[in-house]
Amino acid sequence: MPNVSNKTKFDCIVIGGGHAGAEAAHAAARIGANTCLITISRDTIAKMSCNPAIGGLAKGQIAREVDALGGLMGLATDATGIQFRLLNRSKGPAVQAPRAQTDKYKYKDYIRAMLEQTPNLTIVESMATDIITENNIVHAVKCADGITYYTPTVVLTTGTFLRGLMHIGTHQFPGGRLDEPASNELSDSLRQIGLELGRLKTGTPARLDGATVDYDKTEIQAGDEKPVPFSFMTDKITQPQIPCWITYTNEAIHKIIRDNLHQAPLYTGQIKSTGPRYCPSIETKIIRFADKERHQIFLEPEDIEKTTIYCNGISTSLPKNVQEQILKLLPGTENARIVHYGYAIEYDYCPPVQLKSNMETKKISGLFLAGQVNGTSGYEEAAGQGILAGINAVRKLQNKEPLVLGRDMAYIGVMIDDLLTKGINEPYRMFTSRAEYRLSLRTDNADRRLTQLGKSVGLVSSDRWARFQNKIEQMANLKKYLQENRTEGISLWDRLRRPNSELAEKMNEDEKVKEMKLPEDVLYSVIIDAKYEGYLGKQERLAAGMKTLENRNIPSDLDYNTISHLRYEARERLTAFKPGTLGQASRISGITPADITVIQIHLKKHEGREMKNEIRND
Repeated sequence: MPNVSNKTKFDCIVIGGGHAGAEAAHAAARIGANTCLITISRDTIAKMSCNPAIGGLAKGQIAREVDALGGLMGLATDATGIQFRLLNRSKGPAVQAPRAQTDKYKYKDYIRAMLEQTPNLTIVESMATDIITENNIVHAVKCADGITYYTPTVVLTTGTFLRGLMHIGTHQFPGGRLDEPASNELSDSLRQIGLELGRLKTGTPARLDGATVDYDKTEIQAGDEKPVPFSFMTDKITQPQIPCWITYTNEAIHKIIRDNLHQAPLYTGQIKSTGPRYCPSIETKIIRFADKERHQIFLEPEDIEKTTIYCNGISTSLPKNVQEQILKLLPGTENARIVHYGYAIEYDYCPPVQLKSNMETKKISGLFLAGQVNGTSGYEEAAGQGILAGINAVRKLQNKEPLVLGRDMAYIGVMIDDLLTKGINEPYRMFTSRAEYRLSLRTDNADRRLTQLGKSVGLVSSDRWARFQNKIEQMANLKKYLQENRTEGISLWDRLRRPNSELAEKMNEDEKVKEMKLPEDVLYSVIIDAKYEGYLGKQERLAAGMKTLENRNIPSDLDYNTISHLRYEARERLTAFKPGTLGQASRISGITPADITVIQIHLKKHEGREMKNEIRND
């Protein structure tokens, strides 16, 4: 590295100030690395470019995990949320999840303020154009203004900006988001240093002037009377809450869409990349679900004053005049003013099979990727990757083992493992069904799963740690009381475990429990631990059985073509994915248990030969 000014020399550089970048920069700086966040504008840090909401099924679990590790997302949501709902209340705790509408303007301002107050963090307003490497090792980042910043680690979190191309009808124009430029040079730079890039698509609906919507023609959707916070540091939500509204499409709208498919970029061949299957455009819904007479549309306020309304469920890239016709036929929006039109965007991403478990690229040492650049969708998925990438970039500097979350430890671990082993041909979205250990990956115990790890890497504050320890002590005291006290010869703990036990509802009536003055989250967690105890025991045994494969590393230079008896398809798949462990290898599509056995035998023989050679050399 040349003799450069301290103003252009950093331990870690984060490129991109979205949800992944914000968490990565905060984590790296807080742990102690001299960190630089390069973003086009401070005003767009943590911008909610699509839905003004955090959480949802599986996503709420990730948001709580980010919080448990010491991240920002949960705190920002609690501070700026305008409607909170706990989803799946009628189902088991394992699939319940918090969701909150936020004031999207206050949300980004909150995150920006938190970053500006973070020691060791410098925010630079510029556009990164080149990642400079030497011998496949990160060396520096060059920006459009001509300044070069030197660093041994880079976390790339570019969202939809890499060669972003936006579509409204037949009109196409470059952009990373509405009114923001695309990053073409950086995309070229990634190819030049040897990374493979692919192409994906996403989209967003129109935004309406909230004062021009006729809410009387819609159904009101209120939030919870007692909002459930996202952060383990929040006692309760105190700011005012407002509702959302529900309306429905109709056959007249569906006809307009069908009549104008010849102008829809998704169906004319203008858009060639794959969009998110689980968040389809309204034109895709009309075609895919042709038998449905109507589709539900949520009118969601983007701020506490209802200045703008997000039309959730009607994402589209149809021409402006067609969007106007649709909204004139949608109950409640007949006379609404469109603030900006829906659009689709195509962008470059890096297929995540190029990553190691620590989020570092296999090709370039010191280059970490997080967020939509890895093919994911959603703020929460981005934040989960961002905080891990930030942590591991610093741990690389410290010559420490990376923090890798197993599938049995966190939804974040499930997501990253999926990215490494299953490949991406459409934007990845997290679901509870993806997590085989979801009984133990609940929102209530995210702190018990991850806060100790957050502390061990230096990210968890002393206040958070003290609060966590107090909760653990309170839970232990309550559990001990329940196990040691009996009624009719049965411990309160065993009585609580029974199906349809009334003890859970009457817990607060117990005089001893009243004396403990326990918070609701402590009571809830102990009740769930009791009810799930038997199931969790089985799950833990399953996880223990998988540990053998998870802990068995595969040499990165292993030539699968030299393994006799390994099927040709398996050789191809394993060579492409280069799994780090037998556990990862077992989850690659097309790999059979027999293939894993063949690899195990090969590794044992190889180790035996190495041991004999060492003995001869001695």
